[in-house]
Amino acid sequence: MIRGEEERAQRSEEEPDEAPPPLEALAGADPTRSDLVEVDDPILTARVHRPADLLRTLLGLTAIGVLIAVATFAIGTTEGIERDVDKGSAQAPSLLIEFAGFASAVAVLIVPMAFAIERLIRRDGLRIADGVLAAVLAHGVSLSFSLWVARMAPEPVQEALIRDAPAGGGLTDPVHGYLAPVIAYATAVGMTHRPGWRLVMWAVVTLDALAVLVAGYTTPFSIVVTVLLGWTIAYATLYAVGSPNVRATGHQLLAGLRHVGFRPITALRAEEPAGLDERERGGGNTPTRRYLVTLESGPPLDVTVVDRAQQARGFFYRAWRRLALRGITQRRSLPSLRQALEQEALLAYAAIAAGANAPKLIATSELGPDAVMLVYEHIPGRDLDSLPDDEITDALMETAWRQVTALQSRRIAHRRLDGRSLLVDRDGTVYLTSLRGGEIAAGDLLLRMDVAQLLTTFGLRVGAERAVAAAVTVLGPDAVADSLPLLQPIALSRATRSTLRQLARERSQRERDAVLDATRTYREARGSLPEHADRKTLRAAKQAEKQVMEEALENAREPDLLALIRQQVLLIRPEAPIEPARIERIRPRTLVSLIAAVFAGYFLISQLINPEFQRVWDGANWGWVIVAAVFSALSYFAAAVSLLGFVPEKVNYLRTVVAQVAGSFVKLVAPAAIGGAALNARFLQRQGLRPGHAVASVGASQLFGLGSHVLLLLTFGYLTGTEHTPNLPASRTVIAGLLTLAVVALIVTAVPSLRKMIVERVRTLFAGVVPRMLDVVQRPKKLVAGIGGMLLMTMAFVMCLDASLRAFGWELSYPTIAVVFLAGNALGSAAPTPGGMGAIEVTLSAGLVAFGVPQEVAVGSVLLFRLMTFWLPVLPGWLSFTHLTRKEAI
Repeated sequence: MIRGEEERAQRSEEEPDEAPPPLEALAGADPTRSDLVEVDDPILTARVHRPADLLRTLLGLTAIGVLIAVATFAIGTTEGIERDVDKGSAQAPSLLIEFAGFASAVAVLIVPMAFAIERLIRRDGLRIADGVLAAVLAHGVSLSFSLWVARMAPEPVQEALIRDAPAGGGLTDPVHGYLAPVIAYATAVGMTHRPGWRLVMWAVVTLDALAVLVAGYTTPFSIVVTVLLGWTIAYATLYAVGSPNVRATGHQLLAGLRHVGFRPITALRAEEPAGLDERERGGGNTPTRRYLVTLESGPPLDVTVVDRAQQARGFFYRAWRRLALRGITQRRSLPSLRQALEQEALLAYAAIAAGANAPKLIATSELGPDAVMLVYEHIPGRDLDSLPDDEITDALMETAWRQVTALQSRRIAHRRLDGRSLLVDRDGTVYLTSLRGGEIAAGDLLLRMDVAQLLTTFGLRVGAERAVAAAVTVLGPDAVADSLPLLQPIALSRATRSTLRQLARERSQRERDAVLDATRTYREARGSLPEHADRKTLRAAKQAEKQVMEEALENAREPDLLALIRQQVLLIRPEAPIEPARIERIRPRTLVSLIAAVFAGYFLISQLINPEFQRVWDGANWGWVIVAAVFSALSYFAAAVSLLGFVPEKVNYLRTVVAQVAGSFVKLVAPAAIGGAALNARFLQRQGLRPGHAVASVGASQLFGLGSHVLLLLTFGYLTGTEHTPNLPASRTVIAGLLTLAVVALIVTAVPSLRKMIVERVRTLFAGVVPRMLDVVQRPKKLVAGIGGMLLMTMAFVMCLDASLRAFGWELSYPTIAVVFLAGNALGSAAPTPGGMGAIEVTLSAGLVAFGVPQEVAVGSVLLFRLMTFWLPVLPGWLSFTHLTRKEAI
């Protein structure tokens, strides 16, 4: 018999040092021995977090967002729907409406209670607890959403979700406080999976919704939002707390084997190496569990079990692969268990019919409604990843290539020819396993991807030269050369890509170590420079050291494996195509930019249709508006000059200007202090700077910018103080600022956590940014350009704010406007909102009002300033961002 989980847990505690026997030892053991260890599954978790629940939650949130957007912008549509409903309601008999409302209100409570009683009788109380938790959460979310609609939602949303109640009863609720919890409860307890209960429940919910709608106690949009909220909260709850684990156990497995005619006595779970599930998901395969089963008579069996929870794993990755890759056959939806079983069985039979070595499929069966099993003959051996390098001979690789040739002769693609899919028995015969993710009647693209994958798999173990030679011996040079366009990371399996990235990191580390060693050796050989060395000597020493570093880097460079494989193939077929094939339909960065563009467009449109912005257009002087736009555009040219001033290397100026314009788009979807710096660092790396130098240049630019910002604020504050308080000594402004800084410094040094954080930040700064600054200081022209660009950019913003103020017929002195802008910009950069939204507007408006500007003029001027410097540049920023992305400049 199979011992239970409690017995296994107790045995593991009593005998912690005794390891379970290997598969081969168990397969060859005498089943009559009393000391034979019989193993069930490892202890299963009581609950699992299903990706399908997360997907449904995201879909529900998206639907709610779309509905609110429709209610915001399609005002005429919402009003027309409400008029049609009112017109139809007026024709319905009032007695029928009252009866339907009473009956549905009673039934909507009785039906869930009846289902709860039925589940409790069947001892399924956990599902009831899940339903109650979902109902409570749905009630709380409904109250919060209703409060948001009533207090803070835009007026069109309120009109779509709220209406006057009949008989002067005030206003209706935006969300039904009892219907959303009922829907959440019914969904969480699984009533939707029971056809009879599902029909009754949704009939009752529909009747109740129609009753309150016809009676005038709600709106159509409110009904839809209520249903979506209940549905979304239910699946969010199930994903958060997990669903009951329904995986098939070892007992069910043995019962299924007996059902198809086998007489098993032991079943040992074959533990997969850590991370294998991720690699299988990367290849598009369905993750499985494998067992080694010993029979009363005859050879052992390999049994593969697939259940619904495993089948859902990797769904998001497979969906992304389908979206990102072109020409790749991907299933359009999650297949059923029976479809998965039929797919794997078909591939197993087709592979053997093609003449390839593959485990023979003996039987298939269902293990209840939530799992299926496939029974294979057991082949003793080790996979390629388990073999030492000296056992991977040329003959073994040629045998593997012959199996692939057999598959390709019948147009069968394996789709994951990595080290876990090649099984080598004791005689050196290679078997192809993990066929479940393959394709029947595959196209040329998939077949060439298999060749590229196996080339890389062998290349990682024996090197490019031997891997290519073995492939050419079996396939011929033409077939190997045709796979070169597919020899790119995106066409390889997830596990292979991970290995290649790890090798790339190791190569980079070796290059850095080589440069550091060469620099250290050069400095020791050169000795220390004289204390009073002139500038020419220092510059020559710096150039010589830089040349040593470049030569060391060039000598330490190592080609990656894919490049080595291409070189070996080109030695055999010099005319082979090497241009990578375009199989990537969409890149992650493109998807991110599209999502960011959607958010940017939403914010831009919502701001431009805002009544306050409409007042700006109506009351502003258009001459000064144009002047403000000119100064806003000038700031991008000044920003480019400032950035290049801290980059000793040569970088194209106009392309840098385009990158600064692109930063106006990035600032809308990221905090102002983060988005622009990240974009500039990425841009400089794409222009040929090493990552460390690019980050150091941007850091040096920001450090000088911070210093100049503080200096300008103190200077203009001093001048402003002399203007507005002539009787007050002007030095008091500076003294007040210095005292404030001193108090802040004392607080930082007194608090250990703050002191530690500042010290770590400063140490990191001096490790990278300060050496870059010293390099810039040795070039006066660059330093003047960097500082001058910062001052010019600041003055451009100040003049833009001044023009915005003059557009509404008001003037202030330039020092005053500079103080207002510098203070507002500092607070806006510190705010964790995209582009400092909210913080900058409030600070600038308050600053202008503090210096005597009427509130209406201050608000209008600030809105015009933000329109010119933040909102209107979004569209050209998006175009610039897209252009640089397409040119691979960022």
